[in-house]
Amino acid sequence: MRGITPEVLWHAYETLDRSKVRGSGGRMLTDIVSLVRFAIHQQPELHPFQEDVKERFANWMAQQQSAGKHFTPDQLQWLEAIRDHIATSLALEMGDFDYTPFAQKGGLGKAYQVFGEQLQPLVDELNEVLAA
Repeated sequence: MRGITPEVLWHAYETLDRSKVRGSGGRMLTDIVSLVRFAIHQQPELHPFQEDVKERFANWMAQQQSAGKHFTPDQLQWLEAIRDHIATSLALEMGDFDYTPFAQKGGLGKAYQVFGEQLQPLVDELNEVLAA
């Protein structure tokens, strides 16, 4: 089974039924989640995991706005960075704020300044909602 990579599997599914495959995936490790969910029929189409995360994030943002929660432009930049991290890593741990791209924004200390005591609950919620 050497040589079988997520990209090769993605292409194989695309060859079998192009109508059920959206986008090009298999290049990111998180696309394995999409491959497995498609293979066990948890999702009807095969598409990059990042698309799921972006869609879930948009839905979460709409729910927040409906509930009267509004974010500052600074908070939105952080939330989008958190979204992108989860899309490529499946989860965000508090220690991840010490690494790119968060370190360039001021790291964990700045994240606490931006979100206050809501940072940890927010990270927990986003991990649960976005990687579901």
